[in-house]
Amino acid sequence: MTKLIVRSCGPATSIQDRGRFLYQRYGVSPAGAMDRLFLAAANLLVGAAPDAAAIELGLGGARFTAEGTLLVALAGPSCSLSVDGQKIAPFTAARAEAGAEIVARIDPGAAYAYLALEGGLATAPDMGSRSMHRRSGIGGAPLAPGTRLPAQGGGPEPLAFVEPPRHETGPIRILPGPQDDFFPPEALATLCGEGYRLSAQADRMGVRLEGPVLAHRDGYNIVSDGIVDGSIQVPGDGQPIVLLRDRQTTGGYPKIATIISADIGRFAQIPPGEPVRFAIVTLDEAIAAAARLDARIEGLVGACQPLAAPLTSERLLALNLIGGVTSAQPAD
Repeated sequence: MTKLIVRSCGPATSIQDRGRFLYQRYGVSPAGAMDRLFLAAANLLVGAAPDAAAIELGLGGARFTAEGTLLVALAGPSCSLSVDGQKIAPFTAARAEAGAEIVARIDPGAAYAYLALEGGLATAPDMGSRSMHRRSGIGGAPLAPGTRLPAQGGGPEPLAFVEPPRHETGPIRILPGPQDDFFPPEALATLCGEGYRLSAQADRMGVRLEGPVLAHRDGYNIVSDGIVDGSIQVPGDGQPIVLLRDRQTTGGYPKIATIISADIGRFAQIPPGEPVRFAIVTLDEAIAAAARLDARIEGLVGACQPLAAPLTSERLLALNLIGGVTSAQPAD
């Protein structure tokens, strides 16, 4: 089985698929890819299912060596891939020969990208998912130099996207609650102002925001209840925390709002230090946005096409480049 060997990687590098479900009642976090759209894009380029496991890269990127020939592809809103020093075009699969060095980087303007291997990663599943959850150790030990990652294999010839996939734009959309009544009426208006930015206290579990204090109306402790991806909880200091894929399953701070599911990936791609704007939407609007994201992911299958063969001298000599003959003599 063809493998990829980790040579160097940052602490944010992990293996992620769609996530681990049906275990939250037991306190098990779902984990899963921070950005479903770009996980699917990377996987489809190498002949894997959209929700298959891939290598999620954070800031700093990673370096690998191919152990055997395999297809690789990197997808993200701002990233770069090279194979043996050759830069690969964005959203394009590349064939790495045995011993090739593969370097994947996150470029300015984004926080995550996905490196997919031919046919998908073939690491052992844990509770129905290959996703790693760093704090619990579920899904395997953190990636480190020397880790060998197997690929399923059986991918197509290299593919590329006709048009790069993109998220919707605009403010990050939220639904009020479930404990917005723990805050004065003006608190939601404050949250939706322009005064917040992502702090450096950020990881897969959550991101602390910096900006105006959100005052609690009658204290900040509640009976612990369920938390979902995108919950915006407000602890005693009044600074919001957005909870993400590696979140805990219950919590005891009031949650003023929740980022809609369609915008979790978009929010996760905002780098630390950058501003964020929120906008309140209705439940119907949130459901419609989720349906559009699902449709966008499903539509990626038809957006892939075989990579054009390289224009070499051998290929030119094999082609008929003459489309007709014209005489240079004056006409009679």
